[in-house]
Amino acid sequence: MRPFVVVIFFGFTLCSFAQSPADRDSFEVFQSDLQHRLDRLEKLTDDIMWFQRLSDVAYVDKFFIVGPPLAKEKNPTALGAGNPLKFWVYAFFPKNIDPSKKYPLIVLPHGGVHADFTTYYFHIVREMVWQGYVVVAPEYRGSTGYGKSFYETIDYGGLEVEDVLASKNYMVENFSFIDSNRVGVVGWSHGGLIALMNVFKYPNEYKAAFAGVPVSDLVARMGYYNDNYRKHFSADYHIGATANENVEEYRRRSPIWNVDKFKNIPLLIHTNTNDEDVHVLEVESLIRALKAEGKKFEYEIFHNLPGGHSFDRMDTKSAKEIRVKIYRFLNNHLKPENPIKTYDQLQTAGYRF
Repeated sequence: MRPFVVVIFFGFTLCSFAQSPADRDSFEVFQSDLQHRLDRLEKLTDDIMWFQRLSDVAYVDKFFIVGPPLAKEKNPTALGAGNPLKFWVYAFFPKNIDPSKKYPLIVLPHGGVHADFTTYYFHIVREMVWQGYVVVAPEYRGSTGYGKSFYETIDYGGLEVEDVLASKNYMVENFSFIDSNRVGVVGWSHGGLIALMNVFKYPNEYKAAFAGVPVSDLVARMGYYNDNYRKHFSADYHIGATANENVEEYRRRSPIWNVDKFKNIPLLIHTNTNDEDVHVLEVESLIRALKAEGKKFEYEIFHNLPGGHSFDRMDTKSAKEIRVKIYRFLNNHLKPENPIKTYDQLQTAGYRF
């Protein structure tokens, strides 16, 4: 819909740009720049919604922190080259928080190749905060809503993993009421990949992890996805090569090729057979790989549940029932003050009544 809107409001510009290949290239640049501006406007609007919709149960804040330097410097000799990357993180604190006590932390990376943390997760954050969790949601490198330059810092399955770890470390270092021994990481889709890669690479940093419909094998995805999807990865500012040209680089960024690093911390994996985004075969391959390495973990394969890729993040009764299962698993290891154990509790926590 967005390109169509551009054509309506900028129809005269489109006609003038379309006279030659050079003009068409200029229009594409113009349209791309406009899209980043619209993404920024959408982000600012959604931020307002976070504060308004959670104000009764949570303190909401947003912090500006740093992660590792860029994976690719456009100009390695430029002023500031090699500096740590600056990015934003959302933080959600229970409204009734007592700073003299200790609270568990959930790290919640968003999904999407280029996406951001939005009020799509509103009810989930509300449910977590109600239980007594502090939640941090990093807008790791490549997230949308922060302009073209930040968009092109993307490092899928690479340094974004360290950005997420940096958000966890920031919270532990800056808030004495967070219990560093009760930190969990939770993610769906691309966020599920990040959750897995965090516990594979940094097992001593987390007490438990949940990966829902996780992207598991980038090599396989390059085979069953289209060219538009592949271009996100082969772009010059990203990997800069296709999987066919550099298969090892795609393996390095894929959980399925890193299962040997897993140290058997509590891990739960969910997938759905009618997932239209992350094919169930991709997650089943991850499950088999973990089993082949003799790793201990839990998993459940759901069959044709409504919602496909979003089956347990929606507001349907089946989605809520599955989230109760997820919270029971996490709560066994992270011990929040007010754990959700039943559907009725979740309904109260996330939906008030």
